[in-house]
Amino acid sequence: MTTTPGALIAMSGGVDSTGAAYLMKKAGYRCMGATMRLYQNEDLGQSGFHTCCSAQDVEDAADVAFQLDIPFQVVNYTEEFREKVIGKFIATYEAGGTPNPCIDCNRTMKFDKMLDFAREHGLDYVVTGHYARIEQLPDGRYTLKKAVDTTKDQSYVLAWLTQEQLAHTRFPLGGLHKTEAREIAEAHGFCNAHKHDSQDICFVPDGDYAAAVERLTGTHSEPGRFVDTQGKVLGTHRGIIHYTIGQRRGLGIAAEAPLYVCGIDVLNNEVVLGRNADLFSTELDASGCNWISGDVPQQPLRVTARIRYRQPEQPCTVTATGPDTVHVSFETPQRAITRGQAVVFYDGDTVLGGGTID
Repeated sequence: MTTTPGALIAMSGGVDSTGAAYLMKKAGYRCMGATMRLYQNEDLGQSGFHTCCSAQDVEDAADVAFQLDIPFQVVNYTEEFREKVIGKFIATYEAGGTPNPCIDCNRTMKFDKMLDFAREHGLDYVVTGHYARIEQLPDGRYTLKKAVDTTKDQSYVLAWLTQEQLAHTRFPLGGLHKTEAREIAEAHGFCNAHKHDSQDICFVPDGDYAAAVERLTGTHSEPGRFVDTQGKVLGTHRGIIHYTIGQRRGLGIAAEAPLYVCGIDVLNNEVVLGRNADLFSTELDASGCNWISGDVPQQPLRVTARIRYRQPEQPCTVTATGPDTVHVSFETPQRAITRGQAVVFYDGDTVLGGGTID
């Protein structure tokens, strides 16, 4: 007797997860929808903004589940999200880095907690509306590949998926273009067919990250000194959480030529300013690395890499320096390599893995 495979659809209330739910139901999977409750807007001082945890989004997801005739549940992960995602977001800014909480959310929430939830309910897969592809290799292992629609490819934020997670994950939109997902929603009269895509970090919808850190911690970042690359004092900054590498606007420093944030010295509470040329480097070290194959490379790899989400891939050599650490050497200097951001490695369309820039 063959059991129909079961799929837990992570439903955000948006058009992409709606398209994914429809395609899985059409393919004959036994489906259940779930929306993660990651925070209360009021707890974060975000009432009045549209975010992915708004009551409207939950209602939209529930409406789609009703139209598809699949069970639906809201799952509360507020404590875990505050600890593993918001907590790391705050700690990275306070340490002078620039975090990427969407990657942490994927790693610790969508493909960890949700997979546990799926298994508890007798379901085989977690399904999301991400634009990426999963393929099984002849040796049985799984590989992560870029989406067919390169303008919507989200493989960069999925580079920490493991073999176990890939085996139990489905990305139905990976072979489609964004327009096709919206056409599915329009053709079947789903309530969110014309809904705008979410922007910015979900728990900071106004885009003011420094204000969010101060609001969440109940503290204010201490002012300190702006210095140049030679250590000369140029003025006073508002607190290191207000700055990130490569920033030009909002410095409030008069100079003959444009100045940019080139470094953040947490120990001395200083923000280092320099010229645009000072922002370029060919080297970086990264830690917390994940190799999707499960194997740490024993020899240097000639690959391409991204050091930010929408950056074109850059040729480089990656050398593993430990079980989860690497050194990366780029062929050409890269602008504003930023601590806390992700570096993700590619071999053509295949995602090899990634790490967090130190």
